[in-house]
Amino acid sequence: MSNFESPFRQVHLDFHTSPDIKNIAQDFDPEEFATILEKAHVNSITCFARCHHGMIYYDSKLFPERIHPHLKNKNLLKEQIEACHRHNIRVPIYITVQWDQFTAEEHPEWLAIDGDGKPFGNTIFEPGFYRILCVNSPYRDFLKKITKEVLETFPVDGLFFDIVKPTPCACKHCRKEMEKLNMDPSSFQERMRYGFIMVNEFKKDMTNFVRQFNKECSIFYNKGHIGPAERPIKHSYSHFELESLPSGGWGYLHFPVTMRYVRTLGLDCVGMTGRFHTFWGDFHSFKNKAALEFECFQMLALNAKCSIGDQLDPKGKLSEPVYDLIGSVYSQVKEKEPWCRGAKPVTEIGVLTPEEFEKEKDMYIAPSLMGITRMLQESSHQFDIIDSQSEFSKYKVIVLPDFIPVSDELSDKLGRYLDNGGALIASFQSGLNESKEYFNLKQLGIELIGEAPYSPDFIVPRDEIGKGMPKTEHVMYMKGLEVRPLDKTEILADTAIPYFNRTWKHFCSHKHTPSSGVLAYPSILKKDKVIYFIHPIFAQYEKNAPRWCKQLFLNALDMLLPEPLISHNGPSTLLVTLNEQVKENRMILHLLHYIPERRSQDIDIIEDVIPLYNLKVSLRLPKSVKSISCVPQNENLKFDVVNNRIEFTVPSVNGHQMVELQFK
Repeated sequence: MSNFESPFRQVHLDFHTSPDIKNIAQDFDPEEFATILEKAHVNSITCFARCHHGMIYYDSKLFPERIHPHLKNKNLLKEQIEACHRHNIRVPIYITVQWDQFTAEEHPEWLAIDGDGKPFGNTIFEPGFYRILCVNSPYRDFLKKITKEVLETFPVDGLFFDIVKPTPCACKHCRKEMEKLNMDPSSFQERMRYGFIMVNEFKKDMTNFVRQFNKECSIFYNKGHIGPAERPIKHSYSHFELESLPSGGWGYLHFPVTMRYVRTLGLDCVGMTGRFHTFWGDFHSFKNKAALEFECFQMLALNAKCSIGDQLDPKGKLSEPVYDLIGSVYSQVKEKEPWCRGAKPVTEIGVLTPEEFEKEKDMYIAPSLMGITRMLQESSHQFDIIDSQSEFSKYKVIVLPDFIPVSDELSDKLGRYLDNGGALIASFQSGLNESKEYFNLKQLGIELIGEAPYSPDFIVPRDEIGKGMPKTEHVMYMKGLEVRPLDKTEILADTAIPYFNRTWKHFCSHKHTPSSGVLAYPSILKKDKVIYFIHPIFAQYEKNAPRWCKQLFLNALDMLLPEPLISHNGPSTLLVTLNEQVKENRMILHLLHYIPERRSQDIDIIEDVIPLYNLKVSLRLPKSVKSISCVPQNENLKFDVVNNRIEFTVPSVNGHQMVELQFK
C-alpha cells in the first residue's frame, strides 16, 4: 500500500490548446507564474506535457512533429517546473491517454471501435477530440516512449494519466486477446467485461514501467469517477484524485457519494473541483466564492485534500483575479489543515453500493445510492459507502439500498455479521439472489410472492415506525414487491391498495387512483435486528424526495440505532461529519452550512452563506473529553455530560466551522 500523502492546496492547470492558435506561451514569465501561485497558497500544480489536442509543451527530441506548432517557448514545461520548485511548489506532469486528436488523425488504426466498426466518440466533422484510442494497440508503445522521455527529461514529482477508462472495444487487438481468454468478442457485455480487464492490465503495466525510472513519483489514472472497479487495481495508484466539478455534469452529490467509498480503500485522496462556472474550458468564468469554499471545505470534512481546476491562457499568463479567488479559499484551507492532517472518519453505518453489481455501467451511480446518501446526510448520520469486500464488523448498521443482489458468499458474510450483533436494513430487491427468484438472506424473515399487484399503493405505518407521521396512508409511487412474513417476523406497516390500477379502461383523476382503505399485504417487516421495506424507497427519494420515505427510513434506523453518534437542533441543510486524529488524541467535528439552489436550468448554484446561530450539539463519544473549542479560532466552549453524551452549543456556523474535542 502506498504511503504517499498529497499536499492540501493543489491546482490542476489544464492546457488543451488548439494548434490553430498562435503565439503560445509568448507572455509566460516563470517567476511571475510561481509567485502568483505562492501568493494564492498553492503548493502543488499539475502542468502539461501533452494535451487532448495531442500537442506537446516541451522540447521533445523523440516527437518534434508533435510540439505545438506555435509554441514560442519550447521550455515551457521545464521553466514551469523549475520556477515552482524554487518556491517549494510541487509539479505533477499531465499526460493524456485515450483522447489525442493528433494521434487519432495520424493513426486511425489505433482507435477503439464498436461492434459496427465505428470509432467511439465524436465524428470527424464534430468539434472535439473525444475519439478514444485503444491502449491494447501499438498506441501503448507510443505512450511508453513519451512517458519515458518525460521521466528522463524532468525531475518528475508525479504523473497524472488522463482518460483511462474501460471501453467495449472490438478492434483486432482486443478481439485477439478476448479469444485467448475464451471470451466472445461479438457480445457487447463480454467486450465491456474485457474492457475492465484490459484497462486494469494497462494500469499495472504502465505503473511497472514508470517504476523502472522513478520509484517515488506519484501516479494517478483519471477517468472522472472512482468506484469498486478500482479496488482490484489500487496498488497501481499512489493515491486517488476524485474529479467532481458539481457544475460540470457530476452534480453536488457525486463527490460525497464517491468519497465516502474511496476513503475506505486505504489510499490518500484528493478532491478535484474547478474554478469555472460550468465546466472545463469555460474561459473567463468565475465560480462563486461561497461555492468554491463549500466544495473545498467539504473535501476536508470528508478526508480529502483539495484541488481546483484552472486552464492556462494560450499566451501563458495566469489570471490574477482567478488566483485572488483561489487564494481567498486556500488561505482558509491552510488555516484548517492542522485539524485535517491524518484525520480518519468516525462512522457507524455502512451502505453497500449498487455500483459493485452494475458490471456493464462504468461511471454509473444508482439513484438508490444517491437517495440514501441524501437521507443520511440530511439527518447527520455518520456513514461510509462500502462494497462486499469491506470489513462489516466496524459498523453498527448495514444498509442494502433497493437493488443489492445477495450471492451465497455475501449471504454468509452478512449472516456472520448479524450473528455477531450487527443490524441490517434492506429494501425492495435487496436480499434477492442474483437471478431475483427468491430471498437469499434468511435473516430477512420473508418469502417472495412476486411483484406487488398494485402501483401506486399506500403505506400505513403502525406505532413506532410511524413516529412523527400523520396516521394515514402514504403513497408509494414506485412499484414494490409482495412478500410473506415467516415465523417470528413482525409487520411494522401495512399496504393499502387502490380501487384499481390506472389503465385506459379504469382511471381516476389526473395521476393515480386513491386508496380503497383495504389492507392487502405488509410493506415494512422486522425480524430481530433486520428491517425490510418492500418499496424502492431510496430511488424514490432521489426522484422526488417524499418526506415520508425519509421519515420511515429514519424511524427504522432509530429502532436499530437508538443512540446515534451525533444529534443537533439545526436544519437538514447542515452537513455534519466527525473525524478522529489519533496522534493528537482528539476528534474534529465539521459543520458546513451552504445551500445549493437550482437557480438555472442546468446547474445548482451556491451564492450566499446563511449563518446558523446557537447550534446545540450532542455527541456519543468513546472517551472522556478534556476540552471543546471552535478552531482555528481557539474559542473554548462549555460542555455538559448528560446520559453519557457530550452536549454543547456552537455560537455560530458561518459557512464552515470545525470543533475540536480534546480527550483526557
